[in-house]
Amino acid sequence: MSPPPKRARKFPSITTYAGGDHRSIAADLDGTLLVSRSSFPYFMLVAVEAGSLLRGLFLLLSLPIVIVAYLFISEEIGIQILIFISFSGLKIRDIELASQAVLPRFYANDVRRESWEVFEKCERKVVVTANPTLMVEPFVRDFLGGTKVLGTEIEVNPKTKKATGFVKKPGVLVGDRKRLALLKEFGDESPDIGIGDRESDHDFMSICKEGYMVLPSKSATPVPPNCLKTPIIFHDGRFVQPPTPLTALIIYLWLPFGFALSIFRVYFNLPLPERIVRYTYPMLGINLVIRGNPPPPPSPGSPGNLYVCNHRTALDPIVIAIALRRKVSCVTYSVSRLSRFLSPIPAVALTRDRAADAARISSILQKGDLVVCPEGTTCREPYLLRFSALFAELSDRIVPVAVNVKQNMFHGTTVRGVKFWDAYFYFMNPRPTYEITFLDRLPEEMTCKAGGKSAIEVANHVQKVLGRVLGFECTGLTRKDKYMLLGGNDGKVESMYNAKK
Repeated sequence: MSPPPKRARKFPSITTYAGGDHRSIAADLDGTLLVSRSSFPYFMLVAVEAGSLLRGLFLLLSLPIVIVAYLFISEEIGIQILIFISFSGLKIRDIELASQAVLPRFYANDVRRESWEVFEKCERKVVVTANPTLMVEPFVRDFLGGTKVLGTEIEVNPKTKKATGFVKKPGVLVGDRKRLALLKEFGDESPDIGIGDRESDHDFMSICKEGYMVLPSKSATPVPPNCLKTPIIFHDGRFVQPPTPLTALIIYLWLPFGFALSIFRVYFNLPLPERIVRYTYPMLGINLVIRGNPPPPPSPGSPGNLYVCNHRTALDPIVIAIALRRKVSCVTYSVSRLSRFLSPIPAVALTRDRAADAARISSILQKGDLVVCPEGTTCREPYLLRFSALFAELSDRIVPVAVNVKQNMFHGTTVRGVKFWDAYFYFMNPRPTYEITFLDRLPEEMTCKAGGKSAIEVANHVQKVLGRVLGFECTGLTRKDKYMLLGGNDGKVESMYNAKK
């Protein structure tokens, strides 16, 4: 039989924490380790990314019921409603992937500084939360260095592997259930420190050797994400901003207008020559920033220029063509036939067979200019992935191009979603920005044929040059690393298809 809870007592503010030799800590999540006290944005992300926009809308419309239940009935009932609407009928694997690929970026931007400074100094870090363990564990483990998450356990149908929407016994982890879970985890040894932000946390904080309250404060500051245990390099999901109730409402009100605007932006510009699209983009609210002096088009009989750019969205080659005011070819790996058919510039599919791809690229360069993205996949954060060295072997006329985008509502890339819609989501942003910077052509001494450099040396040099111009950090990560983390596959078309079945 578990010992009874200690008498409630007042706890000092965490700002009074003076340090000391503390080896273990038990901390609440929302409002304690995080600045925000509301878990609604994270349930909304799961509802949309593991479910659909329609499920997310239903969750948003149900929010008044959730608030009334939370405030006037019980905290447990309010959270149970959130869980049921967000999780019911979803494949548990889809929830896991959303929790691993989408949520950490939003959590990482909301970690409260004073709580983190105490939390990270302890060796044994346990998070005690009413949120589903499944939802928060990837972030706590990988980015906070947590050793254990004690949270609400989701009930799963063993036959369908889908969440039922209900929770396992003892129920939602609130109040005294947090205390009992902590006693089970620590046994006779009490945590050195307990931190929480509300009265229902006092139960578990009372069994800790020291307890501190994290009081709500408008001046609370988040920790820079790069100060956490792991930097955020890869993430998925369509939303740029955390879908708080107000933000989610604005997004859903904008959706029909944004979709109509996106269709118009795409198909109005599609038949127009690139030299004209350069001027129609600003007319349609698309901010196109072009810097540098690109080389002139190749003269008849001479090989084309090889424009080597970092990869931000599938639109990169198209926007480079618009900046050049002429058509250029591009090569792709995993773009559908329909997308290639609709592309306003020639798009040639590669096979990932090195010899066959080299021959195809060489043939295109004999006819004119070509744009390649040697990273092989997009990266949203200020990092550059490893550059494939194949391009360096095929031409000495290499022109690095630095590409950056700004989106304030939707991301125009996806791993787990339908890639056909990527461009449409980008153009659904009220005022998206594309920045193209043409750099000087590589000097002959920095090329393979004329300069005697190895292809890897040239590729690494181009990566560093682009990283310096963009202010991005160069990494050795690859497309496979990204897709294994975000999608649970190696990024090959057949693997992506099998993973979705």
